[in-house]
Amino acid sequence: LEVILQMCATKDMGKMLGGEEEKDPDADRKEEERQEALRQQEEERKAKYAKMEAERESVRQGIRDKYGIKKKEEKEAEAQAAMEQASEGSLTRPKKAIPAGCGDEEEEEESIVDTVMKFLPGPLQDIFNKK
Repeated sequence: LEVILQMCATKDMGKMLGGEEEKDPDADRKEEERQEALRQQEEERKAKYAKMEAERESVRQGIRDKYGIKKKEEKEAEAQAAMEQASEGSLTRPKKAIPAGCGDEEEEEESIVDTVMKFLPGPLQDIFNKK
């Protein structure tokens, strides 16, 4: 019994010290089987989640139908079709909408000046109004 323990200890010590490990003749086959099992588990997981997502999408579509809601892709497609239809006879590209306030810089500056003037004391207002 002691001899066996000494042999095991020397083998383990040899591995710990960087000695060569004994090669398992079936190691390659076992590794391939392990990799195949991992691939199969991954495929099963993907199939499971694809099925769950399909079920969720059918529930979403039922809700959309019930309340008359359109998908984002459908809304974008309709908006694109409307833009193409509006510019169908035009030779140039459609103009982009100008946001409110753009190009009205003079009016905005005047309103800001007027607002500041309201907060100035009387004598300062008189000085600025004279100019």
